[in-house]
Amino acid sequence: MAVLDFGKTNSKLFVFAQDGRILDERRSKPSWIRQGGFSVLDEPALHDWAVRAVSDAIDDHGVEGLMVSGHGCTFALVDDISLTHPILDYEQEPPAEIAARIDRRIPDFAETFSPKLPLGFNYGRHMLWLQAVEPDAFTAAKSILGYPQYWSWRFGGRTVSEVSYLGCHSHLWAPRKRDFSSLVDAEGWRGRMPAFERAGAVIGEQRFGSAAQPIAIHNGVHDSNAALHAYRRQERGPVTVVSTGTWVVVLNPDCPLDALDRDRDMLVNVDVDGGPVPTIRFMGGREFAVISGDWQGAIDRSSLQQVIDAGIMALPSFAPGGPMPHRSGELTGRTPSAGERAAVALLYVALMVDLCLDLIHSNNTVIVDGGLNSGGLLASLLAELRSGQAFMQGATLEGSATGAAALAFESVGREFAAEVPEPVRASTFAGFAGYRNRWRGLAADRGVAGATAGGAR
Repeated sequence: MAVLDFGKTNSKLFVFAQDGRILDERRSKPSWIRQGGFSVLDEPALHDWAVRAVSDAIDDHGVEGLMVSGHGCTFALVDDISLTHPILDYEQEPPAEIAARIDRRIPDFAETFSPKLPLGFNYGRHMLWLQAVEPDAFTAAKSILGYPQYWSWRFGGRTVSEVSYLGCHSHLWAPRKRDFSSLVDAEGWRGRMPAFERAGAVIGEQRFGSAAQPIAIHNGVHDSNAALHAYRRQERGPVTVVSTGTWVVVLNPDCPLDALDRDRDMLVNVDVDGGPVPTIRFMGGREFAVISGDWQGAIDRSSLQQVIDAGIMALPSFAPGGPMPHRSGELTGRTPSAGERAAVALLYVALMVDLCLDLIHSNNTVIVDGGLNSGGLLASLLAELRSGQAFMQGATLEGSATGAAALAFESVGREFAAEVPEPVRASTFAGFAGYRNRWRGLAADRGVAGATAGGAR
């Protein structure tokens, strides 16, 4: 199975064997360009890279199917053959006079469990913006597609809808009703929402490159919900999944819905079978890059101890959204070296995840997944802070792609034996608990209401 994992920052292709092994991978970066007054995806460039990558995977590995995992917050308008408008970059804010007009039409949190967020973090908001300034794009569109569904269609599938993507803080879905929200009907969009198919279902076939036979095209999935599926299918009991990338997304299906705070980027995601998944998130990968100065590579453990000893801290927030909005991030303490900046950045992510776990009422097993856990350091820091909880980490860093592969294999009746997550050994940094408590105290002094340190224990 070839899996295209389209992230906001990185685009990846993986080839999975049925036993869960990743046989091959290729990587690129999507390009976001200015066009017609918007920041939009350079779709032709990403498409051409993906076609070459899939064609090579077929030639090298005899791939039989193509599955897509995609980042949230993004939609596509299409007619029978192409986009009717370029795909919007979700990291742009509508002009103030338009925002004031469209934001009055957004449904209440009690209906959609989608908090009102800036930019296009709720993609229904960006749909309202585009409809206001480019109405012809909507008039010409026959289908409104989520981002993974756009790519599944682009590669040869039918136009379909998929619930994990529509239910991802879009303003378009009412989780309790398991139906479209009032916004969809008020704007007349329901008729252009295609019929639903489950993530992973075969929706077409396509021949790539010089391959003699076409391969199956599978319906795509929202990336964090794919990671959740990867671990829930292993029947490990109640789990909280911490999926890390550009966004850190913390999903705890056992959290009560009435515990969600609309002002702290807490929301309901929807799993691949339509069930509600209480969630909290922050832009951890982006914040790590800002704090660390785009650090690449391993982080030295001695640098972590030096930072803790010196009390150097990053205080939120370094990106929009998240549980501590409306605050400008800053470093406190002495000026760190380059290696220490990376350590400060990782400690910041760990402390933010720790807070999120309290806010999302997590007291079950936590599985830490994704690129920010490279080397296992993030998971081990969390295990030290939360000694009363069991922590595990994905056997690979690619939980989203692994879950997507599982969905595709399952849809055609094939067993998929992904590697099981591994137990985490807690780190042992002197003074780390006190560092956490001081960080929460400073955050509270800046007007951020903090959960009790270690409340989940």
